[in-house]
Formats: sequence, C-alpha cells, structure tokens
Amino acid sequence: MWTFTANFQQCLSSPIPCISITSRSSNSRVCQKPTLICSALQSQVETLNGTTGGRFFERNEIRLGLPSKGRMATDTLELLKDCQLSVKQVNPRQYVANIPQLAGLEVWFQRPKDIVRKLLSGDLDLGIVGLDTVSEYGQGSEDLIIVHEALEYGDCRLSLAIPKYGIFENINSIQDLAQMPQWTEAKPLRVATGFTYLGPKFLRENGLEHVSFSTADGALEAAPAMGIADAILDLVSSGTTLRENNLKEIEGGVVLESQAVLLASRKSLVQRKGALDTTHEILERLEAHLMAVGQFTVTANMRGSSAQEVAERVLSQTSLSGMQGPTISPVFCKRDGKVVADYYAIVICVPKKSLYKSVQQLRAIGGSGVLISPLTYIFDEETPRWNQLLKELGL
Repeated sequence: MWTFTANFQQCLSSPIPCISITSRSSNSRVCQKPTLICSALQSQVETLNGTTGGRFFERNEIRLGLPSKGRMATDTLELLKDCQLSVKQVNPRQYVANIPQLAGLEVWFQRPKDIVRKLLSGDLDLGIVGLDTVSEYGQGSEDLIIVHEALEYGDCRLSLAIPKYGIFENINSIQDLAQMPQWTEAKPLRVATGFTYLGPKFLRENGLEHVSFSTADGALEAAPAMGIADAILDLVSSGTTLRENNLKEIEGGVVLESQAVLLASRKSLVQRKGALDTTHEILERLEAHLMAVGQFTVTANMRGSSAQEVAERVLSQTSLSGMQGPTISPVFCKRDGKVVADYYAIVICVPKKSLYKSVQQLRAIGGSGVLISPLTYIFDEETPRWNQLLKELGL
C-alpha cells in the first residue's frame, strides 16, 4: 500500500512541483513530479487562502456572506426580508443563493468565523456576523470595515465569569481578581474560552499576568465545577445559564457588547466594480427599515382657525413634535353650499413607547378621529453611515 504526502509549501515555492510517495512495505521514498496533481493542489491552496497572484479580479459577482445555521441565520434572513431583500435559495442544502433585487450579488452561507476569514482573503466582499466574531477573527485588521454597527439583533456580551463560592466568594471585580495572590507563574488562573485572541488580550490589559487558557467541548459553564478551569470567558445573553451553574459576572469583566453588524472588505469596496453601489443600496434599505421599527404614524383631526394656530397647540405638547415637527393640512368640507376648512389634519411620527401618551395629549388639545398605523420604512436624507463609509475609504 502507498501513502501520498503532499508538501503544499514545497509545491508552491518549487519551480517543479514535487510529491513524496512512500511505500509502507519497503519504507522507500521517491520524489515524483506530477505537474497536474500539484497544480490542482496549488489551486486548492489559493482557494483556501484567498486570492493570490491577481486572482482577486477574476470573478465579477459580488459576494455576501450570511450565517448558515442557528438563531443568527434565522434573524438575518428575517431582517433582509423586512428590507425587501428576500434571499432565494433553490435548495436548502446549497450554500449559494441570490437576492433578486440585487443583480450581480451572490449569497454564500458560511460559518460566522469563516465569513470573517473569507472577507480578509478576498473570497467574500460583504458579510453579516456578530461583532464578537469580527473582533475575535478579524483581530483589528484594517481591511475590515464595519458598515453598520447596530442591526439590532444577536445581542449578547463577551464576559468573564467566576464561581460564586470558595476563594471567589468575595471577588466582585476584575481588579479583585487580578490582586488575588493565588495566581503565580507556576499556578496561573485557568480560563476556559473559545476566544483565544480577545481573552488573553483583555486579561493582559487588566493586569492579569499569570493566566493559562484552554478550550472545552460542550458548555463552558461546567468547566469550573469539573475542576477544568477557574473561570470562563464566554458569550452571555440573559445570564440565566451562569446563575444556574453557580457562576457570576464581575464588575469590569465584560470584554465587549455584541450584536449583528454589516461588514465589508475595504479592498472590495475600493476595487471591485459594483461593490460600493451594492453596499449603498443594502445600507439604505437597512437604515430605512431600522429607523421605522417601533415607530407609528398618528393622524388626527382638530378644529382651528388656521394651520398656524393648530401648530402652536400641537407643539405645546412634548410628545407631539414628530421627527421634524407635525404636518398640518386643511380638511375641506362643504357647508351651506360653500367649501370651507374648519378642521385641520395633523400627522406626526411617534415612537411605540410614547404612543398612548401622544394620543392622550392629542385629545387634550381637541384632537379627534385619531388613526394609527405602523411604519415600514423611513428614508431620511443621506444616511450618516454612508458618508462615514466614504470618509473611511478616502472617497
């Protein structure tokens, strides 16, 4: 039987590709030069590592990476659907889809960490992932630009948690933890985490010099009770799981607050044809929808002598100013054969939390026939995030 072992680096650097072929029976090894085989290997390496040798421009499609599984995947598709950007997937087992409203765009379903890696390699142009994933796998790369930092789902925090009992019973802050005399070079604080970049960086910046890190299969919350770790550094949503496992968060122990973000490759935005325009449209749709979430249009009729007089009454109430102010227009009716305007229609935009208060204030100043309808989109003037993006790109 023969075992084939390929040295990828040798293949890429040697002018004549080489594969080592070993015989298990004779233990002899010969060096063959199968050019076709090694060329295929080189192609695979380029695919894995991203674009090389100018291959960045070989594709014309713009690629958007979306999470392939879990709650983040479901919420991302829902958000895009709400923005009239429904993802069309012929087969749910396929990794490639499209958005009919965005010509020339391919959607690629990937693991979140692979979305970040492929943005860095040039295999994706845009992506939606959690900020925690960007921070862990992007590691501060200047080629990654956060286009929209608050898509309002996927909320969680990356936080340090320690047991409530034993030597940690009276430890309530990151400073307390750093000052514990137990941690030495011979016996460091043991932290279980999947965040092997952010974890060491955070603890080092907070004065913890003697720390060892490990990863654990399954739920990290069990690691301290099993004696595998002294503390954990993991994503927390409500904190219920921590409490149920006798763990507590501590003051100053939050590494970052995270939610879903729209991410882009700087190189793609600057160099790939159509990438910037596509990003602009996606950003505008997201902004218009997110601005409208939780907002209602309130319309009411009010008797008055003039639009000015009605406006003064409306603006005397704190909850009735709307976004820029109320829209007031005459309501015409026919009386005694004449067209008159005894009433005026008031239209304002009101947040959900202030809705009932606004209705009460409208009634108090003579409003009647109040109509309420939810908003779907609010297209404002050019979004500040777009101007910020252009500034970031030097355009």
